[in-house]
Amino acid sequence: MLAKCKVGETAMASRALVLGGGGPVGIAWESGLLAGLAKAGVDLGQADFIMGTSAGSFVGSRLAFGAETATLADPILAERPPAESGERAGGAAGGPPADRGPLMRLMGEAQGGARDPAEVRREIGAFALAAQTMSENDFIASFGRTFAGLPTDVWPPRNYACTAVDAETGAFQLWTRESGVGVGRAVASSCSVPGIYPPVTINGRRYIDGGMRSSTNADMATGHDLVVVIAVRLAAGGEVGARIAARLDGEVQALKDGGATVLVVGPHAASQAAMGVNLMDFRKRANAARAGLVQGAAEAAELAAAWAV
Repeated sequence: MLAKCKVGETAMASRALVLGGGGPVGIAWESGLLAGLAKAGVDLGQADFIMGTSAGSFVGSRLAFGAETATLADPILAERPPAESGERAGGAAGGPPADRGPLMRLMGEAQGGARDPAEVRREIGAFALAAQTMSENDFIASFGRTFAGLPTDVWPPRNYACTAVDAETGAFQLWTRESGVGVGRAVASSCSVPGIYPPVTINGRRYIDGGMRSSTNADMATGHDLVVVIAVRLAAGGEVGARIAARLDGEVQALKDGGATVLVVGPHAASQAAMGVNLMDFRKRANAARAGLVQGAAEAAELAAAWAV
């Protein structure tokens, strides 16, 4: 599903790729989509600026470290699917799956506009800090070979950023090279879904998923001429989907006001079916990656002209 928001007809010089959040299933679909586009000749991994939120922070870090875009989905397709939903793996050992009801309610309030978003994010942070989850060290280790063996303070050579939220203050955090933190913890903080994964400690503070501000945070890509936004959660239905769409519309408008051409890509119907409703279910990852590959190949022609500028 491709939506185009264009400003002007001038040649574009600087291209940004924004990768939205969407859990382990979102990682798989984004990886497949980007790989499918690359195989068809549109390599979004060559963006001048790559920014990710939650799932997108992980995918973006791989690109920023130089992974070949066309092969992004290969490790996911080679995975052995778990017998149970991977959501259980995020909880405390032997404990029940996390109850996401309180989180969903608070996230709705944060997006609804009736309350101060930072205040709601503080409540989300308190919920995250009190939750029983796996240990912080185990969570960071779960990223496996992607960051294994890297110095703790290393940052990708490419222009890369990822998002997080301070669990105590509710303040939004954009991690960049200038932040002086290691990419492993920065990405882990961006992926720390409250109640499922532990807040991540960086410089003495605890951080949670950047999706608590927005599932895309696309307005952080201002200053670039062309911005491609991969919005995993754009397919969410009901009131949640309406709020996500409204938030993204505001971010797109901010980019347009800055003079950018904006392309938004969300899951088409077949991708939505492959991903399912629970984006934390690891059993859906292989099918989501395959659906992304197909969608990327199908939409490459429409993206090609804009990306080639």
